[in-house]
Amino acid sequence: MSIYLNGAFMPIEEARVPVLDRGFIFGDGVYEVIPVYSRRPFRLAEHLKRLQHSLDGIKLPNPHSEAEWTDILNELIQRNEPEDQYLYLHITRGVARRDHAFPNPPVPPTVFALSNPLTTPSAEQLQHGIDCITVVDNRWLRCDIKSIALLPNVLLRQAAVDAGCAEAILIRDDAFLTEGAASNIFVVKNDKLLAPPKDNFMLPGITYDVILELAAANGIPYEVRRVTKAEVLSADELLLTSSTREVLAITTLDGKPVGDGKPGTMFTRLYPLYQTFKREVMRK
Repeated sequence: MSIYLNGAFMPIEEARVPVLDRGFIFGDGVYEVIPVYSRRPFRLAEHLKRLQHSLDGIKLPNPHSEAEWTDILNELIQRNEPEDQYLYLHITRGVARRDHAFPNPPVPPTVFALSNPLTTPSAEQLQHGIDCITVVDNRWLRCDIKSIALLPNVLLRQAAVDAGCAEAILIRDDAFLTEGAASNIFVVKNDKLLAPPKDNFMLPGITYDVILELAAANGIPYEVRRVTKAEVLSADELLLTSSTREVLAITTLDGKPVGDGKPGTMFTRLYPLYQTFKREVMRK
């Protein structure tokens, strides 16, 4: 596996980062994940815009222009074998003496990127859906920043794993839906798709955008607004989306069936639309 680190491509076995890197010491950095279809990064401009939002959120200058990022990532794609990949970008504030304040003068950031094979949901997950639990969203108030300090998400996701489930659905203040531990969540009620708003409580998903675009283009009613906990618990359907898991039906929640406990009509409509979009747009 070839990776990129601070201006050079190398085998991952040769990569080294100093122990005083602020990413290691403080989790002081951001990341981005970009799916690649047929060796083409999907919506690269949108992903780089989200990366810029995260960098701005932690007051870290972007180490590369959009054109430079494009060259780096395309080279990384070509140096790795799979036709379908996902790219992971990781940028920290750099190596400095341990001090909570930003290094003054600033130090060069650490820039790391790697590629992994992109795997899609299994046939069993598509046929039967997945199991989820609800958990208290106890994270910080800047969830729109794609921070590498992911311990709260890790613990919430592990709670789902410990319960034998695929994902945790996060409820803030015992009142409203935010997202999944590593995904976006849609609620279906009375044949309408309900989506939480893009605010500081959730990460703005690129696949989230695609789903709403497909809904608009195909006459599927949808509404972007605060979605209540009660609406989650009484949903006719629940859908999970992410760059790597695409679109999945959630068929049990907290041990109880969602709807009739099978993937519903909204999923069976949106999933083929997404696959057509992937074939006709993502791969071209």
